[in-house]
Order: sequence, then C-alpha cells, then structure tokens
Amino acid sequence: MKQKAPRKILTAALAALLLAVCFLSGLSAPAYAAAGTPYAKHGALHVKGVNLTDSREKVVQLKGVSTHGIAWYPQYVNQAAFKTLRDDWGANCVRLAMYTQEYGGYTSGGDKAQLEAVLDRGVKAAASLGMYVIIDWHILSDGNPNTHRKAAKSFFTKMAKKYRGNGHVLYEICNEPNGCSWAQVKNYANYVIPAIRKYSPKSVILVGTPTWCQDLDTAAASPLNQKNVMYTCHFYAASHGQFLRDKVNAARKSGLPVFISEFSICDASGNGAINYTEANKWKSRMNKNHLSYCAWSLSNKAETASLLKSSTQKTSGWKTGDLSATGKWVKKMMKE
Repeated sequence: MKQKAPRKILTAALAALLLAVCFLSGLSAPAYAAAGTPYAKHGALHVKGVNLTDSREKVVQLKGVSTHGIAWYPQYVNQAAFKTLRDDWGANCVRLAMYTQEYGGYTSGGDKAQLEAVLDRGVKAAASLGMYVIIDWHILSDGNPNTHRKAAKSFFTKMAKKYRGNGHVLYEICNEPNGCSWAQVKNYANYVIPAIRKYSPKSVILVGTPTWCQDLDTAAASPLNQKNVMYTCHFYAASHGQFLRDKVNAARKSGLPVFISEFSICDASGNGAINYTEANKWKSRMNKNHLSYCAWSLSNKAETASLLKSSTQKTSGWKTGDLSATGKWVKKMMKE
C-alpha cells in the first residue's frame, strides 16, 4: 500500500500545476482561480476582424464603467466597488481614467507615485475579481497627444513592463484627441505602441480618434499597421446621434474595429438633460454589433453623467436610491 503524500506537498504540487496552466493559457493565477468570473470564462482577449474575441475565438462584448479622474475620485477604485459593478450591475470591465494635463494630472504636477498606486490598486482589484481593466492615458485639454508623447512612452513602458503577463489589462493610449489630425494621432500611436509591445506583445490597445473620438472615418481611411488595436468612439446621447452611429457603421464595414471607451446619455458637457430616445438607439446598436463600452462616470460629482447621486457617500454596495438617473439607466442596460 502506497503512503499518502503529505498534504503540504500535494498543495504545493497543485499550486505549481495551476501556475503552469495559467502561464500556458495566458491567464493570471488570481483571475483563473476565481471560477465563473469573466476572465476565467474568456481569458486574454484579442482583435479579429472588427471584433474583440476571447481565447477561443468567440466574440466578446466588454460592458464597463469608467472612473472619473483618479486624482479627484480615487475612493471608487477599490475591490468592493468593482465587485458591486460585477455582481449587481453585470459589468466585466473597469476603465481607470488618469488625466494628464488637467489639475493634478500626470504631466501637470500631479503626484505620479500616488496616481500609479491608484492604478495598481485598480489593476489588482480587477484581477482578483476576474474582470478586465483599461489603463487610460486621459488626454483632454492637451488636445494633441504628441504634446506629452515622451511622458506617454515612458508611462506605458513602465505599465507594460509591470503588468506583462496580465491578460486582463488593456491600454488606452490617448483618450480624446482634439484640435489635431489623424496623421498626428497616427504618428503618436506608432511612437507609443512599440513601447507597450516590447513587454506586452499581445495586449489589446485602444487608440483615440480626432475630434473627441468621432473621426472614425479618417482612421478607417488610413489605419495603423498594428495588430490587436481598436479605435475608440465616444458619444454623449444628447449631442451625438445618427450621424455618429453612421460613422461607426461605415468604419466597421471598412474593417475598422471600434470600441466605445466612453459614453453617457446626457450632452457632451457631461451635464444637461438626458436624451432617452437617442440613448436607447445607441444601446440597440452597441448590443446588436457586440460593441464593447464603458459608461462615464463612476463618481458622485454633481453632474448628469455621474452614475451616483451627489448625496451618495458610499463607495460600494450601492442601492437603487444611491444611483442617479444615468446610473439607473446604465445598470439596467448592463443587466439586460
């Protein structure tokens, strides 16, 4: 009769086997271990044609929420908040918006170490919950992404090196280019993307398009010669209607993979009245075409686009009464 192996030895052997399987399949151990989570189901993502697909070539739709600027609302970057979004809302992705040139931004005197610590907290929280996470270089007032291209390259080199092997991490290299041409954005992308590819050769990268992520047509006419890249479209339903949906359709028909990395159902200022009619048209289009999206924004800022009421102090475990009208609509959409 064979002797039973000591429990500690068996445990170590199983752990080693798990890590080996994770490594070979491209899954990080924490996400893989969380059976039933989005990442355990889909694994590392990649782009095929116009679609985002999983490790088994199945089309995937990321349904996410974007934080507001993490320099101003870091309290919502926590595991309990992400768990609420996953379990109660049906979200499988969180976008971490790190402003660059605004007050407290990464390139405008903000505390870089603190901002990176918040990002790290978000990346780890998402991993432990088996969710996807987007590291967003949130340019806005800087307009042309080339304004801080050296800082961007340094930042993404650091992030890609730090999170290499973490298949749940996506990189958004320029939030909303504005006041510049697609040729300038393309030049920037070709400068920054190789820095990411050095350490994360297969990660999905999101590239912003000019005019606050509306000029998909110019990107479609001259796309990047890069793999696993998607092009972002941003809409605010009360400002952007059929004309922008037509651009999305035309871009996809030409072969351009589109990702809605930011949207809301009010006007482009993030405020004003909600346009439910246009919001529902966008919802139908996104679901019909399996367009991945992130709703703006996870905060209690006193504006229409905030998902939480300004009076809400909780940073997780929100009930219906804690949500703004926008938050209620977004939650219902995700659960559907």
